[in-house]
Amino acid sequence: MASTISSPSIQRKTSVAQIIPVMLCFFAMGFVDLVGTASNYVQKDLGLTDSQANLFPSLVFFWFLIFSVPTGLMMNKIGRKNTVLVSLGVTLVSLILPMFGDSFTVMLIAFSLLGIGNALMQTSLNPLVSNLISPKALASTLTFGQFVKAIASFLAPIIAAWGATTLMPTMGLSWRVLFPIYAAVCVLSVAMLSATPITEERPDKASSIASCLKLLGKPFVLLCFIGIMCHVGIDVGTNTTAPKLLMERQAMTLEEASFATSVYFIFRTLGCFLGAILLRMMSPRTFFAISTTIMLAAMILLFGCSSLSMLYICIGAIGFGNSNVFSVIFAQALNHTPDEKNEVSGLMIMGLFGGTIFPLAMGFASDAIGNQVGAVTVMTIGAIYLFLYTLKIKKA
Repeated sequence: MASTISSPSIQRKTSVAQIIPVMLCFFAMGFVDLVGTASNYVQKDLGLTDSQANLFPSLVFFWFLIFSVPTGLMMNKIGRKNTVLVSLGVTLVSLILPMFGDSFTVMLIAFSLLGIGNALMQTSLNPLVSNLISPKALASTLTFGQFVKAIASFLAPIIAAWGATTLMPTMGLSWRVLFPIYAAVCVLSVAMLSATPITEERPDKASSIASCLKLLGKPFVLLCFIGIMCHVGIDVGTNTTAPKLLMERQAMTLEEASFATSVYFIFRTLGCFLGAILLRMMSPRTFFAISTTIMLAAMILLFGCSSLSMLYICIGAIGFGNSNVFSVIFAQALNHTPDEKNEVSGLMIMGLFGGTIFPLAMGFASDAIGNQVGAVTVMTIGAIYLFLYTLKIKKA
């Protein structure tokens, strides 16, 4: 029988030298959030409709449905660290492609590879953290990782807007200058993680895709899976819709309105930082209840507000409320099934397929109604589910 390594012993051996490369990988994980900004620029460049433009973020998260569970099985064979390194390699290729053009085909291929790489990364990186951190501190540590990830997320629209408007040389890439910048960080992540020794738990048994999917038969695991779908749907949906709300209600240009995405990620970043501290001092249920209440209230206000200040407040509040949802749900799922972490991780990351369903539904709803109220309605449904999910969170 394969030997296992307990979390406490791993925690005692954990050093800053191990944590820094892992957190840099969380930064690389945030590259997937550039899809919201990029899709708006591609929509402008190619003259696409909302439903056509929303195909890009939907395509990115479609691959989570296909690759997440197989990645959980792959981790059993090659290990979590090696799986993260593979994911970084795929992500690097996805960031290189847009440097050679922004045609519809090129961007489809690039976003597909970005989605595949991120599916591999999110499935393997989160359980890799559990090799370094005790179960009690897992939620707060994952939240700090989300804080680092959010930094990359809110920098993306800023870099893209700078590239689109700056007089400085951008190698003719315009807004696409963010791709070589993030590619350089990706290379650094590969180098640092490769050089970092991490002792991993060994799986006690081999798994199959059928056995992984069977875990969805556990009611709590299924609730967590749906919760992840709603979280990422709101995340990608707000990322994509926030600028459109400002353009619709404030008559802004895309470059001006793109700051709304940064507002979302700035407050999400602050929420992650605060959550990493508060989750060590209060129960996950209490913290989750506060977060989802803030988010749901902001959604409701978005239906009627039109002033710039109120729009920014609502967008920021959604980012703040949604900032720790993933970490709490993911930690709850892992701790609920401690002997099947790789498999459950694959299932939870498969839930990021919500990033495909929500943008498509939002795009069709907006086209049908003729404004972004349709998109806000779809996101509000997800927020209501998360609010109700609070009742199922384990107190300990």
